[in-house]
Amino acid sequence: MHKVSLQTKILGLVLSLSLFLILLLTTFFTYMEGRQIAEDKGRLALELSKTISFMPTIIEAIESNNPSEKIQPIVEKIRHETGAEFIVVGNVDGIRYSHPLASEIGKHMIGGDNERAIQKGEYYISEARGSLGLSMRGKSPIFNQNGNIIGIVSVGFLVEDVREQIFEDVSKEIVVSVIALLLSIIGSYMLARSIRKDTLGLEPMEIANLYKEKNAVLHSVKEGILAIDRNGVITSMNQPAKKLLDIKGSVRDLKVDGFFPSTYLYEVLKSAEPQIDKEMTWKHKTVIVNCTPIFDGEHVSGVVASFRDKTEIEQMVNTLSEVKVYSEDLRAQTHEFTNKLYVLSGLIQLGEYKEAIDMIQSETSELQSLNRIVFEQIKDTKVQAILLGKLGKASEKKVTFEIDTQSYLEALPTHITLSELTLILSNIIDNAFEAVFGIEEPIVTFFATDIGEDIIFEISDNGKGIDVKDISLLFERGFTSKTGKFPRGYGLSNVDHAVKELGGIIEVQSEKENTIFTVYLPKNREVKKNG
Repeated sequence: MHKVSLQTKILGLVLSLSLFLILLLTTFFTYMEGRQIAEDKGRLALELSKTISFMPTIIEAIESNNPSEKIQPIVEKIRHETGAEFIVVGNVDGIRYSHPLASEIGKHMIGGDNERAIQKGEYYISEARGSLGLSMRGKSPIFNQNGNIIGIVSVGFLVEDVREQIFEDVSKEIVVSVIALLLSIIGSYMLARSIRKDTLGLEPMEIANLYKEKNAVLHSVKEGILAIDRNGVITSMNQPAKKLLDIKGSVRDLKVDGFFPSTYLYEVLKSAEPQIDKEMTWKHKTVIVNCTPIFDGEHVSGVVASFRDKTEIEQMVNTLSEVKVYSEDLRAQTHEFTNKLYVLSGLIQLGEYKEAIDMIQSETSELQSLNRIVFEQIKDTKVQAILLGKLGKASEKKVTFEIDTQSYLEALPTHITLSELTLILSNIIDNAFEAVFGIEEPIVTFFATDIGEDIIFEISDNGKGIDVKDISLLFERGFTSKTGKFPRGYGLSNVDHAVKELGGIIEVQSEKENTIFTVYLPKNREVKKNG
């Protein structure tokens, strides 16, 4: 399919529109002017006929013995002076007393339009065909001193002459129209060239494709990208940038100040030198920014900034450290049992055998109960390892960590890895340990089951609960209700991300002294992951 260039489109559109308007206006003015000329000629004919009908000489001549001898010279002189085609004076019977052709004098007037003047005494304009052709006529009755109608005056202009005058006037208008058309051609050509220069010689289809490609690139990269013009007004911003800067809605044509730390942007606008890998803090986030100037010839016309969240890298490290938590929990368990062995050793050395035996029996009874659940009902080694570590950590923190006796879990599907499981369970259980800190009888309960299509983990605590308004914000990156000098608010966000990666969901229920986190992970390994 042949593609028409922008220049051709503009020329074609402007010329077509100009030609249409010129034709329309020319037709309209021709019609109006023709009508005006015809009306003017008709009024002139009527006024001349009235004037002649009132002339005493004409009135007296009609009542004389030889009217045409006196009337013919007078009206012919008037006709030559006014340019009328004919001036005919006749009696009440329509017999001519004057005519441009002397041979027509004495004959009846032709046209059949005398009745209104002769019979009714009216003054009027008519159009009829006479001895000289089709003409526009002014008809006036002639009255004597007694008020009786004694004759008629007919002044006429040939319609053909009127049309010739109209054509002459229209010819002038056509010359003006042609000049206007030529000016339109020149103007449209210059406009097309100017637009082509502004678009760097690109056709609209090419510009549209570039725009689509630009949008695709902007929104496909993970880095935030922001562009401003020389006045600091935002011209474009991709979705990762909006997400990183927590911006909703369109920001196009708004000043960058307030949406983004603009110090480096203005420095680049002023110096025309790029700023590379600059680190800044924005809304509790550490951002790495690269700013590059946009040149229009030798002048800077704007700046493009690309930036990424440094905390994402830190979060990756935090995610990796979750695996380390697993080993630390095991260390805590080992440390706790070592302490208990030291106590037993001390009791035996002091000869307190009964207390030593009671302690061994108590620990054995508790361990047997826990081990029966952990090793007989929880058959996945990854979950077993995590629970054993948390049991030791709970003991160190003086928290009662209970495993629900109804828990039952077969080996987990292979697509659920140790790192993901550690990230999910460790964060939730550790948060529960923190939630019950300071409670008189702190209790954290763990429940797991794989009945049905999902694997379900439930962790509950008897802490103070979560404020209702905070529940919807729990999984937002950076949100935390805790205080401390270290960055917080990434644990549950990482948990939410890991759960979604496994195609699952996480629910939170909280009220005073009872908070429950429930995780649902599908067993089907082909479940589409969410990013």
